[in-house]
Amino acid sequence: MTVHFHEEDLPDGVLAGDGPLAVDTETMGLVTRRDRLCLLQISDGSGDEHLVRFAPDSDYAAPNLKAILADPNRVKLYHYARFDLAAIEYYLGVMAAPVFCTKIASKLIRTYTDRHGLKNLVSELLNEDISKQQQSSDWGGAELNAAQREYAASDVRYLHRMRTILIERLEREGRLEMAQACFDFLPTRARLDIAGWEEHDIFSHS
Repeated sequence: MTVHFHEEDLPDGVLAGDGPLAVDTETMGLVTRRDRLCLLQISDGSGDEHLVRFAPDSDYAAPNLKAILADPNRVKLYHYARFDLAAIEYYLGVMAAPVFCTKIASKLIRTYTDRHGLKNLVSELLNEDISKQQQSSDWGGAELNAAQREYAASDVRYLHRMRTILIERLEREGRLEMAQACFDFLPTRARLDIAGWEEHDIFSHS
């Protein structure tokens, strides 16, 4: 297991293939249009994680990374895809779909709990523990320390295995089709967030 660190883009030939990719982002905050994309984590589930860092003055060109993210034949795995999709589209200019979101899958299938964070899922489904200590750290600094890199890598390390378990449970309970419909809507939900409807439910009566 190796964490690879890159500046501004992935090297040529990295993550070639057609299998699913686990993806996550780190930003300066939770307001997409204000808080820039600092880091993108990506893994094909083979045991290595790739971290791509963007400088404060980045033009987010990243042709290799964009090509992989925009590939319509590769499913992208996220935990809370809504946020990551918006950040990726706003800064990198691509919609990183099709999507599988472990948080939505968890909410549809783990109805016996209200604990749907990544740490909770990894603990229950995989019997492993991850640290969230670096969750609120400064991702825009000149250097990312070892703890930050490990935290970022762990956000994509477990998604492939969890997806397999969650699909089995969704199929068992007859909710896989409903889950897929939710996943298919997420790009539109992310674009609504970017356009200013992040705090409004356009499906509500009021």
